[in-house]
Amino acid sequence: MTASPSLAIRGHTLLPIVQGGMGVGISAHRLAGAVARAGAMGTIASIDLRHHHADLMEAAKHCRDKDTLNRLNLIALDREIKAALDIASGRGLVAVNVMKAVDAHPTYVRQACASGAQAIVMGAGLPLDLPELTEDYPDVALVPILSDARGVAILLKKWSRLKKFGPGGRLPDAIVIEHPRYAGGHLGAPNPADLANAKFDFTEVLPGVFKVFDDLGIARGQIPVIVGGGINSHEKLLEVLALGASAVQLGTPFAVTEEGDAHPNFKRVLLDANPEDIVTFMSVAGLPARAVKTPWLANYLKREARLQACAKADPERCAIGLHCLTQCGLRDGLEKAGQFCIDSQLVAALKGDVGKGLFFRGSEPLPFGRDIRTVQELIDYLLTGVMPYPVAAQPETLAA
Repeated sequence: MTASPSLAIRGHTLLPIVQGGMGVGISAHRLAGAVARAGAMGTIASIDLRHHHADLMEAAKHCRDKDTLNRLNLIALDREIKAALDIASGRGLVAVNVMKAVDAHPTYVRQACASGAQAIVMGAGLPLDLPELTEDYPDVALVPILSDARGVAILLKKWSRLKKFGPGGRLPDAIVIEHPRYAGGHLGAPNPADLANAKFDFTEVLPGVFKVFDDLGIARGQIPVIVGGGINSHEKLLEVLALGASAVQLGTPFAVTEEGDAHPNFKRVLLDANPEDIVTFMSVAGLPARAVKTPWLANYLKREARLQACAKADPERCAIGLHCLTQCGLRDGLEKAGQFCIDSQLVAALKGDVGKGLFFRGSEPLPFGRDIRTVQELIDYLLTGVMPYPVAAQPETLAA
């Protein structure tokens, strides 16, 4: 069976596939633009994109001034959005993901809108302020990321009271529901013990979300529901569409495509990871996270308890001076959170440094095993179930 286009977002008719935002720099203009050009929704991760621009990195050399670093990152964001739109050539939709947990999230949202982003996706916290941040850009779609019906209800009730947008307030243009048992990166269950809770299963969450819609008088289909986490095959796409979802979101399978913006070593680490290599731990953001247990992470986890016991609040503990997170376990001395600089570790992964990088990854097998394929091949497979022709053997070793 072939899945037909079924996702409509703010005047855009799209394939029922969304590429999730992945930072730092994993989903930038090449990946998001390619996904949009294929007719789907591509997403740029907004945080610290200067690492894709040599001139901005030169300007940031030896700089620890927060305002200067943010200014350079906003220039990078502007460039990346415009480059993605050029690649898309009027097809699909180019979105920008901005984490609520990022301290400068209001500035990043406004810059993304001013630069031409067609949608803002926001998670890592309830994005209750998103409509007001985008008030001057009414054509920009708003897509919150949540994990359960309770979060959906809180957000809808809050947004519905914003009468400046009309009698019914401002409704989301779509909602992403992420399953924390399967997703990569930061996870939507604050308590690690809840990651495998059945309450997050799509068979439980989707009926709950639709009941919230009914209780609030929102027609079915008025707000598309996109589900993410563990979607790695045509069959799983069909399963969630049958449950009432309008589309699926994938992260890791897109990160390892040819068009993925990260270093080849990054892709190889994700492709070669076995189930036992994928672990969950507490991030500095105070949320559980999922990644590949590479040398840096293995060493950190051995020392985690000792580092948490020595946690202390000190602004100088921000390794690069960006102060990227509103709440940071390392800088703010939060003993239950991670004790490392997440930006430094994610940048190392982006650049392919296997010894020092933090490599976020979802838990499930990848659609093409260890092969690197194109965005178009991945989308075609998800929609049709037809595997592309085999490719010649690819190198299994990491680049220098």
